[in-house]
Amino acid sequence: MKTYFVDSFTREKFKGNPAAVCLPDTVLEVDTMQKIATEIGFSETAFIKQISDNTYSIRFFTPKIEIPLCGHATLASSKILFETTSFDSIKFINCNNVELFVEKIENKIKMQFPVYDTEEIEMPQQMLDALGISEIVNKRYSPKNKIILLEIKSASELANLKPNFTALINSYSGINGVLVTAISDSESFDFHYRYFWPWAGTNEDPVTGGIQTFLTKYWATKLNKRKLNAYQSSLRTGTMSTEFLQDNVCILGEAVIVLEGQFIL
Repeated sequence: MKTYFVDSFTREKFKGNPAAVCLPDTVLEVDTMQKIATEIGFSETAFIKQISDNTYSIRFFTPKIEIPLCGHATLASSKILFETTSFDSIKFINCNNVELFVEKIENKIKMQFPVYDTEEIEMPQQMLDALGISEIVNKRYSPKNKIILLEIKSASELANLKPNFTALINSYSGINGVLVTAISDSESFDFHYRYFWPWAGTNEDPVTGGIQTFLTKYWATKLNKRKLNAYQSSLRTGTMSTEFLQDNVCILGEAVIVLEGQFIL
């Protein structure tokens, strides 16, 4: 099976978020795809298969579970198809039959994702203690993504967080992850964020695109801006631009291919 490793949301190798992109010749069982994703060990592995012309099915697996949506693995998959086909636009269909539209704009890739609402949530002090957060500005919950959103005051505090992941996973159940965000302290960006998800994937996702389905709307509303620049202050770091369009959010990013090979099934 043709397999690629791609660093997403970066123009530098070994930065951004690595994703595996697999192009199976035959339909694979869910259990097989999960084992492959676990074997590779990246936060996500994407499996793409052509349906017709420039339309592809896409499925995303963490080392633990299948998830319906992943921004950086969609970007990685798009990078491979734009490099290996003559397409300038692609339509992906995920496991929930959500259509994801992608187009190539010079050296960047523009992805159109759905927008999801957030709601109020109560959360235990144990979660804040596990994250190392003493004070929050706001807390929300995205039921579609099963992700808690926490806004804190300082981007520098965000960058310095060192969660206790054992305590974190024991502090709450039934969610996929916790997103912590703060307004930017740099003129180059509007907001910073980090994503912790030991419940469903790895401890921390290096760069996360899928959370923009609700995070872009959150900051667009708060800052009264339609176009935003985001910085993920993980160890590898990553950047992207987003645009809030009421019913959709556009995510603009770059990616670098770092490996091409054959996975032996």
